[in-house]
Amino acid sequence: MSLETTTESDQEERQRAREFRDCMGRFATGVTVVTTTWGGDVHGMTANAFVSISIDPRLVLVSVSKRARMHDMLLASRRYALSVLAEDQEGVARHFAGRTKKITSVDFEWKDDLPLVKHALAHVRCTVDAHHEAGDHTLFLGRVDDLDFRDGYPLVFFRGRFYGVTSRPEGISIPALTAREQLEALDEGTERESFPLEYYW
Repeated sequence: MSLETTTESDQEERQRAREFRDCMGRFATGVTVVTTTWGGDVHGMTANAFVSISIDPRLVLVSVSKRARMHDMLLASRRYALSVLAEDQEGVARHFAGRTKKITSVDFEWKDDLPLVKHALAHVRCTVDAHHEAGDHTLFLGRVDDLDFRDGYPLVFFRGRFYGVTSRPEGISIPALTAREQLEALDEGTERESFPLEYYW
């Protein structure tokens, strides 16, 4: 195989990965911080690949890259907590994604020996019920031990950027043209830095 062929193959693979990230980025999600403790230390990771699985029994799932430090921590600790971030906690999300040095510390509250981000919209505490390899990630199925939540607006992740949520009166719709214009404006630039989706998987 020639060097030229190898280079073309690598470029095609990168293009396929970019297209996949861009496509998945059209699905808006909330933002969570996954936390656990191991060896006396607190470990946290920003994640948007989180989903509820079952009501009876109560099960949730988080997908973690095998390259992430959190991956081996969850395998070892067998417990984790999820904090669903509020719209004013973008700085916390960036901190645990390793994308900012502006925050030197994060306030936690502790329950059942697990750290939870203070002032988050929801907290879920889990025991790892099972884990399954899925490509370059592992799916950690958590059996919910306890939870709590409050009212408020969530932090949202869409097309590599963070957003807040603003409610509008019932019966008021947004014209399709206005929505398109808003997306075009996003492509032209925004004050909020864009992230590859992989930082949150």
